Amino acid sequence: QVQLVESGGGLVQAGGSLRLSCAASGNIPSGACIGWFRQAPGKEREEVADLYFLSGNPWYADSVKGRFTISRDNAKNSVYLQMNSLKPEDTGLYYCAADRAGYCRREDDFDSWGQGTQVTVSS
Repeated sequence: QVQLVESGGGLVQAGGSLRLSCAASGNIPSGACIGWFRQAPGKEREEVADLYFLSGNPWYADSVKGRFTISRDNAKNSVYLQMNSLKPEDTGLYYCAADRAGYCRREDDFDSWGQGTQVTVSS
């Protein structure tokens, strides 16, 4: 079982930046994939970025490519999401999730989830 705790959300003006953190604990398999998802009110949850916990290899949704950067600190068992040039459409509840088997293909592959951290971008 992997436990995940997100932090770093908040209210920011359009064009601003935030850095989200995801602290992982428990049994993290070496091939695990860690992803960031978001859900806006009235919309389905969508994945915005992921990477393999040991090897990296980041992936980004087209909507955030060039603005968001996912990174990890293996020594701290943490994954980060640096969000720059934020837009009002980036508003939502951001979740960190772990795919312990390392498939990293779709949302159903992620089997451990944090509680989420709210990001609100004002125009």
